[in-house]
Amino acid sequence: MELFRTAWVVLLDPWVLFGLLAQGIFFGRFIVQWLASERAGVVTIPRAFWYLSVTGAILILIYAIHRQDIVFILGQLAALSIYVRNIIIDRRGSVPA
Repeated sequence: MELFRTAWVVLLDPWVLFGLLAQGIFFGRFIVQWLASERAGVVTIPRAFWYLSVTGAILILIYAIHRQDIVFILGQLAALSIYVRNIIIDRRGSVPA
């Protein structure tokens, strides 16, 4: 019973809720990619995937900084740079000639 009481206290922590929201947004990118691929009939990565990646990574980075977790901080910084770069490349390729 104590385990459930502890779990509720942890879940009510605003930072834990923030971290869960961040993970939810980050996970949402896979749903977007899956639906776009199903619709197209081929594997595709829509631009929304990268925007959700950036948003989720920024929020997870904020959470990691709050927790002072160097492993997550470095991991999210590296991933974030890749996501931003992919958006830049995608935008360049989408410019009408």
